[in-house]
Amino acid sequence: MKKLVIFFLVCLSTNAFSQGGRNDPNSDHENFFRIGAKAGVNINKINGQSYKSGFNYNYLLGVFMQFNFSKKIGLQPEFNFVQSSAEFTNDASTVYDDLFLDGSQKKAKLDYLKIPVLLNINIGPSKRVKLQLGPQYGNLLKQTIDSLKSNGNIFKNADWSAVGSLWIQIPFVNLGARYEIGLNNLNDIDNQQRWKSQAIAIFVGFTL
Repeated sequence: MKKLVIFFLVCLSTNAFSQGGRNDPNSDHENFFRIGAKAGVNINKINGQSYKSGFNYNYLLGVFMQFNFSKKIGLQPEFNFVQSSAEFTNDASTVYDDLFLDGSQKKAKLDYLKIPVLLNINIGPSKRVKLQLGPQYGNLLKQTIDSLKSNGNIFKNADWSAVGSLWIQIPFVNLGARYEIGLNNLNDIDNQQRWKSQAIAIFVGFTL
């Protein structure tokens, strides 16, 4: 996380310096590269036989870069710190009972570094609304599971997903909503069940 902050500050300084000598706010060259940050809520769940239905509410913090190749399309890589959570069902027929101690608290907290690379398609007459599509790699930084008998991992370290979102870009401020669907099995115990992630993100931030 510390390296991520340092990387963002270096890019921010570079971007501010590169724009210092430009006076035309409508210049395409000026807007080729932008950088920003965002924060919001991550509404997530894990789909699988062993999990309770319903979404959980967590948070996300991120930085991003925009490369605008034209007024219509661009590319947006991001680095997002995202917290997710899930709760195992109490149904003994669907839970891996030998993994947990006695007790009803069987919740998981998952901290991810998620790196999407998104294609930006500017839509609308003002070109301020972006349709975003692309892949995302999630690296599991930490997993905390209540009542776990051992220190072994339950979830795989990699979470690949597909992303679709709408992004509204107004001067300095940006806001948007995003849908993520997991592509790979997160179950690191065995192959008896398939666990996949699903999330809706709502965020607001600033762009320079």
